[in-house]
Amino acid sequence: MSDKNDKSDKSWSGKAALAGAAIGSAAIAAALLYASRRKERAEAAAKKPKPDEAPETD
Repeated sequence: MSDKNDKSDKSWSGKAALAGAAIGSAAIAAALLYASRRKERAEAAAKKPKPDEAPETD
């Protein structure tokens, strides 16, 4: 009877570990995407001319 419990515990813990790894991987991927998007926005904002440097448009 204890053999059945051991097998169900192992399969459950294996599934939990797999789910945890998947969630962790997704969190890392989301963090990298967020950081790269934020970096792109900062670079784009730095390239825009500032009001005191704006060209004359008369």
